[in-house]
Amino acid sequence: METKLTEETRVESDLIGAREIPAAALYGVQTLRGIENFPISKFHLNEYPLFINGLAITKMAAAMANYELGLLTEEQKDAIVQACQEILNGEHHEQFPVDMIQGGAGTTTNMNANEVIANRALEIMGHKRGEYQYCSPNDHVNCSQSTNDAYPTAIHIGMYYENLRFLPYLESVIGAFRKKGEEFAHVIKMGRTQLEDAVPMTLGQTFNGFASILKDEILHLNQAAEDFLTVNMGATAIGTGICAEPGYAEKCVEALSRITGFHFKLSADLVGATSDTSCLVGYASALKRVAVKMNKICNDLRLLASGPRCGLGEINLPAMQPGSSIMPGKVNPVIPEVMNQICYKVIGNELCVTMSGEAAQMELNAMEPVMAQCCFESVDLMINGMETLRTRCIEGITANEEHCKMNVHHSIGVVTALNPVIGYKNSTKIAKEAMATGKSVYDLVLEHGILNKEELDTILSPENMLHPVKLDIQPRR
Repeated sequence: METKLTEETRVESDLIGAREIPAAALYGVQTLRGIENFPISKFHLNEYPLFINGLAITKMAAAMANYELGLLTEEQKDAIVQACQEILNGEHHEQFPVDMIQGGAGTTTNMNANEVIANRALEIMGHKRGEYQYCSPNDHVNCSQSTNDAYPTAIHIGMYYENLRFLPYLESVIGAFRKKGEEFAHVIKMGRTQLEDAVPMTLGQTFNGFASILKDEILHLNQAAEDFLTVNMGATAIGTGICAEPGYAEKCVEALSRITGFHFKLSADLVGATSDTSCLVGYASALKRVAVKMNKICNDLRLLASGPRCGLGEINLPAMQPGSSIMPGKVNPVIPEVMNQICYKVIGNELCVTMSGEAAQMELNAMEPVMAQCCFESVDLMINGMETLRTRCIEGITANEEHCKMNVHHSIGVVTALNPVIGYKNSTKIAKEAMATGKSVYDLVLEHGILNKEELDTILSPENMLHPVKLDIQPRR
């Protein structure tokens, strides 16, 4: 690679030819070609800082390992490490403009990192940008590496950090539901199955249920993220380790662990690992589980708040904005609705990751860029959605307590509580008559003399319908 400097540009050459690069750019000719070749998604690398950090950590660890093996001078190693540390400190991220979706199995992204780090290292060493004879993107920053091990390792690191970033937001939503569960613990309402009246419960049980099903997903997310700590550094092109010296892989993984404080492990079979993207498939699936559950919860919130007069109307969602350009006074459940759409997108991203994961051919999966984009995007969407849902919806939910109580009183579903005492057949007769006449189950049982008032009040008391109980009443079947 050759470089010629002018006042506003420098000219860099690669095997394709010579191109002018903005003089102020830390990136080089291969990044420029990537920008031009892949104006695809408008999702750029510089929008995913933890992925950029993953690249910097990978290159820093490689430089440390290569120095130990005598492949870099101390000056080169120190300059590369400092450049990487600056990136980790949040500097130079604007120098990563390539599209996340690209051909070449991530080569454009890898070279973007190599060029930025090399040019910054040159400045640290007292040289000009593009004077690659002193510190080369390929020979020094990418020493002992291929895109096919450095790129997936950077993705693994970035996604491990993304999981750590995501969990507090999930836990905050869980906490918000728990708080509402406590607030609504005394509110009796009808439970529903298949949108039909079932049996009584508390609104608090509903919200605690939301919290519990989400809490279960923390374990699955962490288990999936654990796979990101296994990397294929040292595999180089296809897993055989060509162009890497003996001991490099082990030293590089040790350096990754020192830099991050996490326990990274080397893949047991580097050939197999170099074409295997199942850890991304696994994490996308774990995110999908969260999305499926969150989607159900948001559907329930919309149903419970429906109306306000001609729907269920058992809870009130905070009014966020006018709901119609033609219907005065209408307010829509816009926050659960946007969360629904986020969940659909995350579920769709998981399908993309799955299809891309099975698209590996021979010794490499060239579709990993879109897999990475989907995973990073899904975490971002879920974080933004959950924070919005918590602060602009869940925390402001109120209960229509009297309306909930009225629904229970008029429901035929309470007849289920009579089964153990009067039997299924008699309960069915009461339910059928209640539907036909409009009378309450309570009144019909007394009218037919099946139970006395004291017995009926005991059976139908909220406390006895909300959990398993032993009734001291003689069966009348």
